Amino acid sequence: MKSTYILVHAAWLGAWAWKQVADQLTAKGHTVIAPDLPGHGADQTPAKHIRLQNYVATVLEAVDRAEQPVILVGHSFAGVTISQVAEARPEKIRGLVYLTAFLLPNGGTFGDAVAGVTGSVAVDNFYLSDDKTEAYVAAEKVHAAFAQDASAEAFSEAAKYMVAEPAAPLFEKLSITDERCGAIPKYYIETTEDNAVPLAAQRQMAAQGGVRRTYSMATGHCPNLTQPAEVAAYLLEIAEEL
Repeated sequence: MKSTYILVHAAWLGAWAWKQVADQLTAKGHTVIAPDLPGHGADQTPAKHIRLQNYVATVLEAVDRAEQPVILVGHSFAGVTISQVAEARPEKIRGLVYLTAFLLPNGGTFGDAVAGVTGSVAVDNFYLSDDKTEAYVAAEKVHAAFAQDASAEAFSEAAKYMVAEPAAPLFEKLSITDERCGAIPKYYIETTEDNAVPLAAQRQMAAQGGVRRTYSMATGHCPNLTQPAEVAAYLLEIAEEL
């Protein structure tokens, strides 16, 4: 059976970050949708106007366009987004895949989840703009935080497309239930060399989130950029199990 995947990008990135993974999946005959969230990629919505509900609405549009139930994949902060989408359309989602992503309980926020995290280059160098509408990681630490396993040249090319992250969604609470989001099969892909979301934090979220299976990659925080073939292979394996 051919699957439909919706790939949701991380904070600071865009749909472009999924291109190599998408190419692997489409080459196998699967359908891939990778939207730019508001304020990212080709979408120029000002950060001050963006809330979590705007991200959710964008992904829901993609879910509703799909001809069959989808496999919904979220990278990093997008774990929050896909959980909220799943709450709205559980009947349209075959499975949820969290790629070193925030798998949080009802009422959880990204801000709360990282508050107690230690050993994260990203968290240690995180700051907000003066007006509190945009979030950043210190420019000189971005490579080490997100993709230390990428060459300087490759990361420099990717960094051209990175944007300031709208701040408000990072501090908004998830509103999910066991009956809807909680009933969908969940998978976690952990990254053991992650300098943004430390492995211990990933494993705690996976354990508390009731995942069906965890896959492991010896990469930094952006394996979709550095090891796209392996990410795609796991996504294909998950589809076979669902």
